[in-house]
Amino acid sequence: MSVELVSAHMGDEAVRGASHFKVERHSWEGLREIIHGSRKYSGIMVNKAPHDYHFQPRKDDSGTHSHRLYFLGMPYGTRENTLLYSEIPRQVRKETTLLLSWKQLLENFQATPHHGVYSREEELLRERKRLGGFGITSYDFHSETGLFLFPANNSLYYCRDGGNIGFMVSPAKPIEIKTRCDGPRMDPKICPANPNFISFINNSDLWIENIHTMEEQRLTYCHKGLRCVMDDPCSAGIATFVIQEEFDRFTGYWWSPTAVDLPGGFSVLRILYEEVDESDVEIIHVPSPALEERKTDAYRYPRTGSKNPKITLKLSEITTNNDGEIVAAQDKELVLPFHSLFPSAEYIVRAGWAKDGKFAWAMLLDRPQCLLQLVLLPPELFIPVCEDEEQRKQYVKEVPPHIQPYVIYEEKSDTWVNVHDVFHLLRQEKEDEISFICSSESQTEFCHLYLMTSLLQNEHREWSQMISPCTVEMFKCHIKQEVALTSGDWEVLCRHGAKVWVNEATQLVYFQGTKDTPLEHHLYVTSYQNPGEVVRLTERGYSHSCTMSPNFDVFVSQYSSVSCPPCVHLYRLNGNPLYQQPQFWASVMEAARCPPYYVPPEIFHFQASSQVKLYGMVYKPHNLVPGTKHPTVLFVYGGPQVQLVNNSFKGMKYLRLNTLAHLGYAVVVIDGRGSCHRGLVFEGALKNKMGQVEIQDQVEGLHFVAERFGFVDLDRVAIHGWSYGGFLSLMGIIQRPEVFKVAIAGAPVTLWMAYDTGYTERYMDTPVNNQVGYEAGSAALHVDKLPNEPHRLLILHGFLDENVHFFHTNFLLSQLIRAGKPYQLQIYPNERHSIRCPESGEHYEITLLHFLQEHL
Repeated sequence: MSVELVSAHMGDEAVRGASHFKVERHSWEGLREIIHGSRKYSGIMVNKAPHDYHFQPRKDDSGTHSHRLYFLGMPYGTRENTLLYSEIPRQVRKETTLLLSWKQLLENFQATPHHGVYSREEELLRERKRLGGFGITSYDFHSETGLFLFPANNSLYYCRDGGNIGFMVSPAKPIEIKTRCDGPRMDPKICPANPNFISFINNSDLWIENIHTMEEQRLTYCHKGLRCVMDDPCSAGIATFVIQEEFDRFTGYWWSPTAVDLPGGFSVLRILYEEVDESDVEIIHVPSPALEERKTDAYRYPRTGSKNPKITLKLSEITTNNDGEIVAAQDKELVLPFHSLFPSAEYIVRAGWAKDGKFAWAMLLDRPQCLLQLVLLPPELFIPVCEDEEQRKQYVKEVPPHIQPYVIYEEKSDTWVNVHDVFHLLRQEKEDEISFICSSESQTEFCHLYLMTSLLQNEHREWSQMISPCTVEMFKCHIKQEVALTSGDWEVLCRHGAKVWVNEATQLVYFQGTKDTPLEHHLYVTSYQNPGEVVRLTERGYSHSCTMSPNFDVFVSQYSSVSCPPCVHLYRLNGNPLYQQPQFWASVMEAARCPPYYVPPEIFHFQASSQVKLYGMVYKPHNLVPGTKHPTVLFVYGGPQVQLVNNSFKGMKYLRLNTLAHLGYAVVVIDGRGSCHRGLVFEGALKNKMGQVEIQDQVEGLHFVAERFGFVDLDRVAIHGWSYGGFLSLMGIIQRPEVFKVAIAGAPVTLWMAYDTGYTERYMDTPVNNQVGYEAGSAALHVDKLPNEPHRLLILHGFLDENVHFFHTNFLLSQLIRAGKPYQLQIYPNERHSIRCPESGEHYEITLLHFLQEHL
């Protein structure tokens, strides 16, 4: 039945005879008790699952391999994450399930700062990473020495656990790394070539320290340490706001994995880092968390169409002697300015080093985000930073004429290029060519893996005679071979930190993807030497998130389904996994009990009028009586890079939807065009017209559910979402006020011209090039279409939001008042884009339930 017929059908005599379910009215205190109960269960279930796994292989005297599995998790009876480990046995009894014990790596250590107060820098990083837990939230690990480095208590700590030469039995005592720095030390890393050295960012500059001698040295001098943001725009080794928020890069520096040995016992360590100058980036002011002081925090925020930061890549070389003393530190810059070498590059979205340290590499993206370049940078391409122009010219002349950058691969798209995390340089067999495995979606519109071989042609050039800027084609390499390792109308998962594991000994590549169904993530393996067969290694009926051991003999899978909370199991691989199924080995964590009133949602699909298959899920009212029509909540996100509907257990926000169903509401969730994991054509439906296509898919899905299940009351539908979902909640009631009785919009973008460059321009181009699209998609410019009845619009927003600034709600309110439109507003004074304080989260949920029961 078509959507039009469904709408007509729902309005005929059969509907008029149906009974309409009345949600039981509760007092504010009664709703608070309900929320208390639901949050108790959701907190236990969400926080219990371990994460950030790391395998440490070990070989005993007999040559038998074993492993220790490190991870972050919450021991029973605690509320903060800490470093834990489990021993993986060499043999297990097949007749029983072995549940591995969690052992604490650290001795009597509390990692959370006093009263949970983090530095401003760490608080903002937690917001960018969407971190909600307390305690240790990240760690670096050096496998050969068993060294752990982690931030805690607004300081840095390290400990050891024996490395691959043997494991310690008792908990390790963390050692605090003392410093003379003022302020927090962020983004700590262990030097892979010499683990006596660690690095960190302090006050927007790069530092290193020898943890044994306590020698500490500042490597860069970009930041002046001034209080005024306007007068201090430069930084080194830091990912800027847009790079973190929109490109998922949270570091701005990268250690070379190898050292250069010099005569006399000297050694050179190298760090590639990004230097940023934000002089031309607009400064915005957001209220400070210390509201009683009536202060504001200043941020550099590039609005769409305005100037981005100026960027470059530099090299820091640290020379040490046999005693581990720093004898010299030299700052180096590219032989020509960064934008002279790479004139189209606007963003450095990824960077790193080849395993042998022969090349640094970078992924460069142009401003329209339709061209991505993979670039190799020989360290010899960097020359000492020198203010004396004559001396600099001499350094340039000394660069060998065969040294140059290599653009080994380009990806182009008429839609946009999604930045992916998959790039693996294979061992270089020939001097004049290099092979690598990367992902691309520009060729088939679905993200797949490719084996590429590029020729490193050297054109002898005198760098002192080079014309600036260089052309895009100047350093482009010829592609000798391009082999598709995967194919089909499905995706290899390559975003948001997704990994591939490449076994160069067996020439197999392990990856996660959606080959079997877009609703489940699975671990697969294929050969990159003889590509063809793709073998699934994980069990159907669940969605998996996996980590492979470095020996490729064990992997851990954290998996769940809509009806099964997360559990963590270990599997052993014997022989060639292309021909053998993984063997269940042991359990790290079994699934927690569901809340007593939990009923999993039902997943459905339907053919939309746009001729694409759309997926959704529905939480049926728990007290459903046949023939009864229930008030319905359409929970929406609807934007790119997010998939709500899949076969995995739903976290806290989704247990909130189960609470709604328990109270008698029907809840519908739909992934329309623009959501991810369905290919670039599906996602690219939003190109230049965000807010113009999404509501159609949502309404069609709503009507499909109404027809199929019969319990949706189309006269009582609420639309609710947060961030992009808040934006669509506004667009829903603006575009289809006859469908949505109420809208509850959380932290909505109301004016796309006020959002950032990286996100907005990817999907909407610039305001100059797409004025019609910006105006059509900005909810605040269409308030005249909002209904005039009161109690139909509720807006919620964190006052300190530095992502979707409160300006968006402020501007919307001014437009609403000017148009004489009614609205209700709930401000959270101490919250940013995500509601983190438990009391605020509880208040938000009670407000949601109370508004629905009173006005839906």
